[in-house]
Amino acid sequence: MDWCRYRFRSVWRLAAPPDRVYAALARAEDYPLWWPQVRAVVPRDDTSGTARFRSLLPYDIEVTARALRHDPDARVLEIRLDGDLDGWARWTLTADGTGTHALYEQEVEVRARLLRLLAVPGRPFFRANHALMMRGGRRGLAAHLRSE
Repeated sequence: MDWCRYRFRSVWRLAAPPDRVYAALARAEDYPLWWPQVRAVVPRDDTSGTARFRSLLPYDIEVTARALRHDPDARVLEIRLDGDLDGWARWTLTADGTGTHALYEQEVEVRARLLRLLAVPGRPFFRANHALMMRGGRRGLAAHLRSE
């Protein structure tokens, strides 16, 4: 097992139509407005930018994100990640009654030196940290969509 590789999968059920959810998720520069653990997103150009995340653990993760797929018809958003994390992340949205089933998938390898050094003893904490981040994001997006 490579202790520095992670696969994450989260499902968010949101009480808004898929096109509204897609539009909100497609505006990455707005994530810090509603996702507490996303500390900064700085666009570089139309298809890339940098982002900084921090959840419960006292450590910032910085990445460069590049769009791989931006498909509003299929409601899929996929990015390439480089920096402290190397890999990809993808949102796939489908209708769920009058709301949205949002599937988040991510496969990454940790590149940050400290996190690599702590890979074995820290793994359960890193996974829990990610789960808390995703819970904060789901709650934040739900509130954001209600306020639009």
